[in-house]
Amino acid sequence: MDRVKISPISGFPEYLPSQRIVEQHFLDVIRETFELHGYPSIETRAVEPVERLLGKGGDADKEIYGIRRLAADEATAAADSELGLHFDLTVPFARYVLENAGHLSFPFRRYQIQKVWRGERPQEGRYREFTQADIDVVDVGELAPHFEAEMPLVIAEVFRKLPIPPMVIQVNNRKIPEGFYRGIGIEDVAGTLRIVDKLDKIGPDKVAEQLVAAGCTPEQAQQCLALAGIRSADLSFVEQVRALGVSHPTLDEGLDALAAVIRAGMDNAPGAMVADLKIARGLDYYTGTVYETQLAGYESWGSFCSGGRYDSLASDGKTTYPGVGISIGVSRLLGLLLSKGLVTASRSTPAAVLVAVNDEESRPTSVGIATALRQRGIPCEVAPKPAKFGKQIRYAERRGIPYVWFPGAAESGGDQVKDIRSGQQDDADASTWQPPAEDLRPQVTAGADPSP
Repeated sequence: MDRVKISPISGFPEYLPSQRIVEQHFLDVIRETFELHGYPSIETRAVEPVERLLGKGGDADKEIYGIRRLAADEATAAADSELGLHFDLTVPFARYVLENAGHLSFPFRRYQIQKVWRGERPQEGRYREFTQADIDVVDVGELAPHFEAEMPLVIAEVFRKLPIPPMVIQVNNRKIPEGFYRGIGIEDVAGTLRIVDKLDKIGPDKVAEQLVAAGCTPEQAQQCLALAGIRSADLSFVEQVRALGVSHPTLDEGLDALAAVIRAGMDNAPGAMVADLKIARGLDYYTGTVYETQLAGYESWGSFCSGGRYDSLASDGKTTYPGVGISIGVSRLLGLLLSKGLVTASRSTPAAVLVAVNDEESRPTSVGIATALRQRGIPCEVAPKPAKFGKQIRYAERRGIPYVWFPGAAESGGDQVKDIRSGQQDDADASTWQPPAEDLRPQVTAGADPSP
C-alpha cells in the first residue's frame, strides 16, 4: 500500500470535538434567537451562475471559486464553467426571492446558516470556507424603515446570550456620506466610499492621499475625514454632522433614518449600538443603513457581523424587492475566540455518563443501563473495554465525562454512580437517577485570554 502524506489545507477550518461543541452551542443560540424573532429557515444551493456573482462590488469578483468536473466533455465543461460557489448568502437569497416570489408572503423574512467560499488569502480569522448566519427581510416595492432598526436588535440579543466579551454594533446610513459628498461637490460617491471604508486598515493620512489621488481636493478629503470621525452612542451625531456646515436632501434623509435606528437601540438594547459615520461597507448594493460589529477590547480583530439595506439587489425588471439583512461570520468569530482561549467547552463529548463494563459477558447489562438512561434524555457512553475500573475512570476523565456508572457495585447488587470530580459515589437506579442540569450537557463558558 502506498503511503499517503497528509498535509493541511489553509483556510478550511476543522475543529476538534471540544471546539465543535462550542461551535454547535453558538449555532444553537443563533438559530433559537432568530426563530424567537419569527424568522423561518431556508437553505439555498451552493452554486450560482458566475454572471450573477460578478459585479457585486468590493473584491468579490476576485474571490469567486468556479467549479468544474475533472472528467467532462467539452460541452459539460463549458456549462460547469458558468457556475461558481457563492461568496455570501445575500446574492443567492435575492435569487431565491425572485424564483419563489409567487409562493412567498411579503414582507418575507428568513434566516440562513450555511457554508460560503471566498478565494482570499487565509490568515487569522479569515478563511476560504466558512459558516455564515444571516437574517434578511424583503418586501415588494417598498420596505418599511423599521426593519432597519430590527436587524441590530436581533443581533444584540444573540450576542447577549453568548459567553463572549461585550460587542458593539456600529451603524451608519449610506445616504449620510452620499449626501455629504454631493454637498461638498464629490460626484464619485461609490469610489469615495470604498476609500473611506479602508480607514481602520490604513489610517487617515493614507485615506486622504488616496482621496486626493482619486480626484478630491485636499479640503474635500479633510471634510470626508471629519465626517468619518463622528461617533456617538446617542443622537448627538446629528448635531455634530450639522456643525460641519454641509446641506443636501439625501444627507437629511440619512440622518433621520440613522437617528431612528439608534433611538430603537437606546430603548431596547442600551449600549449595544453606536452611530459610527466611518462605516461604509464595500459592496455596492447597500443603499441605506449599514452595520459592522466589533468586540469591545478586541477592535483590532475588525468586524465579525455586518450587513445593511439594499433597494435594488433583487429585481425581475418589473418588480423590485428591497431588503435589509445582517450576517454573523460564525467561523471568523469562533476562530478568533478559540485561538485566544476566550471560550471553552467543559468536555469534548456530549456524554454525561460512562457506563462501566465488568466483563464482556455482562456487556449487555451495561448496554441496558445506557439504554434506560438515554430514554430519559441522559447522554451516555458504554466503556469500550472491560478494563480495570481505574482505567475506565481515566478514560472518562480524558474526555471530561463527569460520571461513571458501575453496574451491580452496591452490596445489594444494585448499581452505583460516581462523580469522578469529587469522588462521591452513591447507589443509583437508571430509571430514576438524574444528574444536575449543568452536567447534563457540555457547558460552554468564557475563558481567560492569556494575552489580552
